Amino acid sequence: MAYSIDKLQIGDSAEFSKTVTEADIYGFASITGDFNPIHIDESYAQKSIFKSPIAHGILSAGFISAVIGNKLPGPGTVYLKQELNFRFPIHIGDTITARVEIIDVDVAAQVVTLLTTCRNQNEVVVLDGQALVKLPRSSPK
Repeated sequence: MAYSIDKLQIGDSAEFSKTVTEADIYGFASITGDFNPIHIDESYAQKSIFKSPIAHGILSAGFISAVIGNKLPGPGTVYLKQELNFRFPIHIGDTITARVEIIDVDVAAQVVTLLTTCRNQNEVVVLDGQALVKLPRSSPK
């Protein structure tokens, strides 16, 4: 279950890490229908500014969702809003760490504002933004 709203504090944070594979990129393309050659065509990507295929930016946003839904605030939490800034490309083999940090808690509305970031293995921010999430009314943690 998700944390109860009264147990959450500004500054609380949680993380999730994942190494991005070629299979992840192809799987995401298959699920979403986004077969942009910058993601799946090596020869096309080599001629781009990135020099190799890059992961879909929104894939990294999914890692943020994993933190929110599994760790903080946790199961039952519902996304209301997500602002995203794509800062740096993600390549096959990059290990991405998604982090959420509580920056505001609205107890009456059961709503939490989160600072959201994804960093690669070199601590480079590849994505940042803010999320607004709603907690379920009955949360025992």
